[in-house]
Amino acid sequence: MKVLLTNDDGIQATGLNGLRRALLDVSGIDLAVIAPNSNRSATARSITTRRPLEVEEVQFDDGSVGYATDGTPVDCVRLAALGLVGDTPELIVSGINHGSNLGDDITYSGTVAAALEGVVLGVPGIAVSQQSQAREMDFRLGEEFDFSDAAAFAARLVEEIESVPLPDGTLLNVNCPAGGADGARACRLGRRIYRDTLQQISEEDGRRHYRIYGDDPSYHAEPDTDFAAVAAGLIAVTPLHFDLTSAAGLEQLGGFDLDRLIRPAATEVE
Repeated sequence: MKVLLTNDDGIQATGLNGLRRALLDVSGIDLAVIAPNSNRSATARSITTRRPLEVEEVQFDDGSVGYATDGTPVDCVRLAALGLVGDTPELIVSGINHGSNLGDDITYSGTVAAALEGVVLGVPGIAVSQQSQAREMDFRLGEEFDFSDAAAFAARLVEEIESVPLPDGTLLNVNCPAGGADGARACRLGRRIYRDTLQQISEEDGRRHYRIYGDDPSYHAEPDTDFAAVAAGLIAVTPLHFDLTSAAGLEQLGGFDLDRLIRPAATEVE
């Protein structure tokens, strides 16, 4: 099976290389690595369209090679799909991210976006993220990580991917707790509570600098969510899909006369 490994923390990131080594031990895997040449965290599904992409071959310490690009995580997947490493990958694995990707945060995540691009291409994707040793429950980057359990779990997941119940058009978002997992649980996305504030940092030559993100975010304490699983010391595995259509909204909007909006508004007769 042709597997593409990518991430958003950069090709030299400890998390990616821990997972790379674990995947190399899985029999039957033809592993290719394409990743950003530097950190591209929180780039979500952004792509590079206004300039050519630079690609450089990188040799890892075990003698194997990968490719580093100045593009985004989604660009990395597209490069693979369009032939940079031969045949189109049959599975996209993204991570291991330095920090969790839980709840609403996934919409900003370059890690999840890369796996989601697999869904767009019609191949399954797995996004893997690791909580830091500080056991934070938000996206602020911790300083110390142990990727061993996450790498081992992700490698087993790849090894068993054909037997894992995974509907077409679905990716798996995996979040591993710090300190070793007591188990793994399928769960839904939780809901983040953002407490962002507008804070002016400096002003020079008429230009002001502000900080607006990351002021003590929290989450709704609800059962059966990815937040609850990680807080309980469990690996959270959340199936995600790309269909953003609101079924309820479509049904309600279907009963509204949209055609009348094409016609000029009726003028009021005095």
